Amino acid sequence: MITISNLKVTAKLLCIIALVCCSCAVFAVDTFYNVKNYGAKGDGKSMDAPGINKAIEDAAANGGGTVLIPAGNYLCGSIHLKSNINLFIDQGATIIAAAVAGGAVYDEPEDSENDKFQDFGHSHWHNSLIWGENLENVSITGTGRIYGKELVRNNGRGDKRPNKTISLKRCKNVLLRDFTIYQGGWFGILATGVDNFTLDNLKIDTNRDGMDIDCCHYVNVSNCKVNSPNDDGICLKSSFALNEFRSTENVTITNCIVSGYNMGTVLDGTYKRTPPSNNFDRGPFGRIKFGTESNGGFKNITISNCVFDYCRGLAIETTDGASIEDIAVNNITMRDIVNSPIYLRIGGRMRAPENTPPGQIKRVNIGNMVVYNADPRQASIISGIPGAYIDDVSIHDINVYTKGGGTVEQSKRDMPEVIKDYPEPERHGITPAYGFYVRHAKNIDLHNIKISSLTEDHRPVLFFDDVKGLKMKFIDVVKPTGEPRLTFKDVENINISDITDIKDIKINKAVFKELQ
Repeated sequence: MITISNLKVTAKLLCIIALVCCSCAVFAVDTFYNVKNYGAKGDGKSMDAPGINKAIEDAAANGGGTVLIPAGNYLCGSIHLKSNINLFIDQGATIIAAAVAGGAVYDEPEDSENDKFQDFGHSHWHNSLIWGENLENVSITGTGRIYGKELVRNNGRGDKRPNKTISLKRCKNVLLRDFTIYQGGWFGILATGVDNFTLDNLKIDTNRDGMDIDCCHYVNVSNCKVNSPNDDGICLKSSFALNEFRSTENVTITNCIVSGYNMGTVLDGTYKRTPPSNNFDRGPFGRIKFGTESNGGFKNITISNCVFDYCRGLAIETTDGASIEDIAVNNITMRDIVNSPIYLRIGGRMRAPENTPPGQIKRVNIGNMVVYNADPRQASIISGIPGAYIDDVSIHDINVYTKGGGTVEQSKRDMPEVIKDYPEPERHGITPAYGFYVRHAKNIDLHNIKISSLTEDHRPVLFFDDVKGLKMKFIDVVKPTGEPRLTFKDVENINISDITDIKDIKINKAVFKELQ
């Protein structure tokens, strides 16, 4: 039975519950700092960086929180991140890098810790649309967009114009998730010395590098789509910009797509291509790459479940003295690749402190890969330099289809060393093989590999030059009758078994030998 006293107690309880709920609601609202309450308009006309920066400063002064950028178009100069802040770009919101002539104010490049050995863009962080230095517990999230409209895509020393969408230096515990970058300038994302770093579900469609991860530890890149026709997509580096040898290590890159379609056409879904203008046109970039800035080294890195679409192949390079160690690449598909599907390279450019020795590449495992319609000019290349051998590489369970068309004359071509050149496959010219060209290497293991050409190719499938220790097993290669399929030049300790129509054989040393 309900009594008057019971009703009074119930009413009191309801009032208490209501007050608690109201308090929680007020607390929840207070943890969000809406930039429109700080003067930002989002009307596509006003300069909104001052209002956004005020909101960030207020949130930081109160111990942190989420700075909310609601739907609208926000013309901005430099935005300054702070520790314990989440910059949340809501659906329908776009941060636009505005023109200086229109009133946008960008920070000038700061004094560099070291600018001798790497490009200008890698030595400065403040001349950016969004930047942070010496921060912790910082994130940029939300499904909105950042448009680097007025960011320059290249500038040299002394050029103070803004050139990066997001740059981070010496930060830790950083999360970038869900947003889109369109036309990001020289770098969509430049992160140097950032530890405990997560990049997830980003869409980047840009005019230079998508993301550069430089001298960073404990990094997870996942579920990202990067279209970058004019430069690299996902790029690991280890520069000397922090004035120390600092590696990039403990990195995973998984479930990502890199491509080289015309800028903007991945975001709008049209996927347009610009055909090469001539036979020497390098074509699109858009790949996953280690280097070229490579001073501190790369260690303990895995790449898995990734797609390369109309772009360059996987490049793992050290040209400035870095050591590349313990790399695993697995479950990769490539289609319409415009140069070497796999490029492992030690070079001798040596933009590094004096007396730095050449780099090393060792303990690399690449497997479960499918490549279709690869450009025939450059085979997959594994190439050290005299005195600096690539060591302990296993390549297995791959299926490669190249376009074909190589000639007998090309099979006799001597590959130039190009030791001091910028490391790109086309610098070597047309390779004298169409499957793999391996030089200055040791302990190479190739097994369960199928290599085909879509049209007839008269070069050997595999060419080995100055290799010490070579194992090949279960290799499926088909060639026109009478032409060599395998060529060996100064190769020691060869062990061959289960290769199509070639008898199992062990060879202690081959000064020059061809197998049909």
